[in-house]
Amino acid sequence: MSKTYETVIGLEVHVELATKTKIFCGCSTAFGGAPNSHTCPVCTGMPGSLPVLNKQVVEYAMAVGLATNCKITQYCKFDRKNYFYPDNPQNYQISQLYLPICRDGGVEIETAAGKKTVGIHEIHMEEDAGKLVHDEWEDVSIVDYNRSGVPLIEIVSEPDMRSAEEVIAYLEKLRLIIQYLGASDCKLNEGSMRADVNLSVREAGATEFGTRTEMKNLNSFKAIARAIEGERARQIELLEEGKKVIQETRRWDDNKETSHAMRSKEDAQDYRYFPEPDLVPIVISDEWIEHVKARQPEMRTEKMERYQKEFGLPKYDAEILTGDKSFADLFEAATALCGKPKKVSNWIMVETIRLLKDNEMDPDEIPFSPENLAKLVNLADSGAITNTVAKEVFELVFTEDIDPDKYVEEKGLKTVNDEGALRATVEQVIKDNPQSVEDYHNGKEKAIGFLVGQTMKAMKGKANPAMVNELLKELL
Repeated sequence: MSKTYETVIGLEVHVELATKTKIFCGCSTAFGGAPNSHTCPVCTGMPGSLPVLNKQVVEYAMAVGLATNCKITQYCKFDRKNYFYPDNPQNYQISQLYLPICRDGGVEIETAAGKKTVGIHEIHMEEDAGKLVHDEWEDVSIVDYNRSGVPLIEIVSEPDMRSAEEVIAYLEKLRLIIQYLGASDCKLNEGSMRADVNLSVREAGATEFGTRTEMKNLNSFKAIARAIEGERARQIELLEEGKKVIQETRRWDDNKETSHAMRSKEDAQDYRYFPEPDLVPIVISDEWIEHVKARQPEMRTEKMERYQKEFGLPKYDAEILTGDKSFADLFEAATALCGKPKKVSNWIMVETIRLLKDNEMDPDEIPFSPENLAKLVNLADSGAITNTVAKEVFELVFTEDIDPDKYVEEKGLKTVNDEGALRATVEQVIKDNPQSVEDYHNGKEKAIGFLVGQTMKAMKGKANPAMVNELLKELL
């Protein structure tokens, strides 16, 4: 009889904060930029340079802590984590070990099996390291220090997750919370959100944890799910063969769908942590916490309820619109301008999402303004343009952010409501399609649909469909 195994997963999620400048110096945190152009003596670890803490980093860390139900550590400080690595110019990283800024929180996730709370052990602030670029051609590694000193928070979960599904639900929940707070854009592909997966397996019913491994190099939700399945299978296979799982850090190769050992896992003592001598402790007053609390934005759950109450949207619409902050912002801004919430919602949920998919774009890359969406909604809703024309115009709004009012005027796309012009076209269509006319007279209701279509075609989609219908019925 084969054994059943349970997977135990905990995550360490690194999030790059959305500050304009780095954590301990005034250099830019912008993504991209020529290698080593966003650097100074502090973030390149020059002797004699001293760090100065960026206050905004502390506020973002507190905001994320409050939104994930953590306790704020009102007396907290930084520590030095000592290790040598070429992308780490000081040979140490300033982090928090002994007194992290947030502790003992948790977020609720929803999975197929129902609701569940995933505990958050702690959140701490630290600086990012630089980036090594491996040049296969020259057979050298070169280092870019632009990322060195970019502020991070590390969110350490409890080992509460049991499947890839729960892990993805937890990450999506965290990403939404952090995006709503404006604390980070959480783009996995740019490395502003990175997750390391700690995973072990144990026989079902066992109380002791198995030996865990840590997997790095995961830059998409899909890669994380694949890595979890792959590592779970690898560990079970070892145990089935009577071998031991070794505690180590592994690197996931998403192309080959396998992982390989990078190094044996160090313990805290290997890093020789000690209090950072160049930075004073941070004392967080009750007033400061209240100030950050007061500035917390409306979160997804509250927004969903408000959209249904205030705008009368169905639950389905509210879920999709609040599922990404960019959709919610666009919806609210366009609705404020045109006052037609359901119509705005439809344009975002159908056409906008379709075009984003076709162009392989993320919601935060929506290229058009709420003003132009509101104008288009007004044109389509008032019957000034037909649905066919509205869709064509929207494609241009999406690609070029054109002004729909001007465009419709210039191109003469307004709906033709002139009965005289329409009557002539309808008479011609009836003359050209005797078979359909006969079908209609023989009781085939569908035939009129074909004639409407032919009329719309002749009018280049600009005819008022209701009027075409009436005229056809009258003339037939």
